[in-house]
This record gives sequence, structure tokens and C-alpha cells, in this order.
Amino acid sequence: MVLALASLVLAAPASAKNWTELRIGVSGNYPPFTFVDEHDRFQGFEIDLALALCQRMGVKCEFVKEEWEDMIPSLVAHSIDAIFASMSITEDRKKQIAFSNRYYTTPTSLVARKALNLRDTSPAGMKGRVIGVQRDTLQADYLKEVYVSAGAVARIYTTQAEAQFELARGQIDAIMVDKLSVYDWLAQTQGECCAYAGEDLTDAHYIGEGVGVGLRKEDGDLLQMINRAIDQIIADGTYKKINDKYFPFSVY
Repeated sequence: MVLALASLVLAAPASAKNWTELRIGVSGNYPPFTFVDEHDRFQGFEIDLALALCQRMGVKCEFVKEEWEDMIPSLVAHSIDAIFASMSITEDRKKQIAFSNRYYTTPTSLVARKALNLRDTSPAGMKGRVIGVQRDTLQADYLKEVYVSAGAVARIYTTQAEAQFELARGQIDAIMVDKLSVYDWLAQTQGECCAYAGEDLTDAHYIGEGVGVGLRKEDGDLLQMINRAIDQIIADGTYKKINDKYFPFSVY
């Protein structure tokens, strides 16, 4: 009996922790995934999903607004415990942090002014066009390495909202974005100027393997808890209810 107990202790991960609370980093300015409502409360697809996962894991969630470029540094510094911020799973990021199984998938797309009537959105076809993008994103890397190298002009913005505003004003020709992130905007008055242009961009080398929860590598126990909770909410229909609240199609 003593030997059996000792084996259990030895088998436990060195990083095992009694998780009762999670500080979750979110952007707060990336609708419909995360945004702040008129009552100064976080809302959105990722907020609802995180709450469902926390409920399933039996832990208390606290949302912490972080700038995009601070997400990984804050996680590594233990200022937050998890990243729920539409962060795509890529090989480069996996060198720094761990990821849960994916909780949604989205391609990258170009959104352009309708008046331009763009027919060729390939890198060669966009030569000379000014394309906006949010800094420090997969889309920024893809734009620079694939489109700028073919002659397009990159305009870098601190937030995607700024890029969308400039596109609506006609200051740039197009923006390169996570396709789902502008779905609501295009359906609203401020986005009626513009539309998706060309084929979806799905090169996994740049775009990643889907979106997952970002975690510290040493928190393997938390990773297992989150993966198990993701499987559970998919199996019991909770994920679909949240999905259908924000999108008329599956984002999984």
C-alpha cells in the first residue's frame, strides 16, 4: 500500500497545482471574439467559451485585458495563467509556450473596398496596392513575406480596428485579417464599403493549426484540464450553443 501511494506521488507532474482560480488574458477589442460592452463587462465568443470551460473545470475565471504584444510576456511572467485571445497555434509560438487543442479554426482573408472591384488578389495582382494589417500578428508576417516581397505596400496598425477605420475612409486599399474577426463589421454600416476579396489564405506555415488556449509549458496539469473540458463541451452541445450565438456556421 505504501509503495502504491509512493508510485502515485512520483507519477504526479512536478508542476501539479490545485487550480481554483485562473487569470485569463483577453484583448477586449476583437469583436465578436472579445469586446467590452456598455456596462464595461467583457463579452464575446471567447469570453463565453472560457466561462464554460472554467465552469466545467470547477475554477473561478478572472479576465485581464492585455495588449496583443504583451500576451506571451505576461503569461511567461505569471501575470496571467492563460491566453484566450484568438492566438493561432504556430511552430514559432510553440517554442515559447504550450497550446491546448484548438477551439476554433479560421483562415486569413483580404478585405478590400468594393469600389476597387479587385479581380486578382494574388501577391502579383496586389502589386502597388496598400494593405493594412495589425502589427505582431500572423497576418503581418504573411503580408510582409509574401505580398510585400511581390510589390504590395504594407501599412502597419496597432489594432485591427484602426486598420478597418482607415479602410472605410479609403486611406488604404485592403486589409489582411483573420476572416471571422470582420464578419460582424462587414454586416454593419461602417463596413458596408468593403467585402472579402479573393480566396481564403490557408498556408499552415504562416496561418497556423487553428486557435488554442496559450499556456505556460510547465503547467501540463492545466493543459490536460482544459483539453478535457474542451472535449466535454463539444460532446454535450455547449460549444455549439455558444458557436450559434455568434456565427451562422461552425467555426470549429
